[in-house]
Amino acid sequence: MEIRRASDPDWPALWPIWQSIVSAQETYMFDPFTAPEAARRMWLADPPAETWVATAGAAIVGTYQLKPNGKGPGAHVANAGFMVAPAARNQGVGRLLAEHCMRRAREAGYLSMQFNAVVSTNTGAIALWRSLGFEIVGTVPQAYRHRTAGLVDIHVMWKALTQL
Repeated sequence: MEIRRASDPDWPALWPIWQSIVSAQETYMFDPFTAPEAARRMWLADPPAETWVATAGAAIVGTYQLKPNGKGPGAHVANAGFMVAPAARNQGVGRLLAEHCMRRAREAGYLSMQFNAVVSTNTGAIALWRSLGFEIVGTVPQAYRHRTAGLVDIHVMWKALTQL
């Protein structure tokens, strides 16, 4: 598996991954009816955001976006989003992307990483982040309208990047 910077020509392969995950309404707060071009502008955003892809042969099997969590005085805290193609789940792609992202964030000068909305029913992601040293620093009750579970909590998760 290779991880490389994403570019505009990758979008046709990224869109089905993005659309399937967002339309499932289980993990992301993006509008499930987002048009492909609007999604492309969000996921392949301008710098300082960076988008990366994991490939297996010619196929894109996962992606992440790294960006500042805030502007100005908060720009030293990274934020990231991850998506793994449904057919590539449970094969270590998410962990590989996460480890790459944390290294890249540190190289880019970020001091910590914060996830603002980890859906409480996304137990696989929570377990992954905890195994990589993230902690839940806050919970917002019933902040996510899950497609099948109804209103569920979201967690704010954080890790200092000096602890790699």
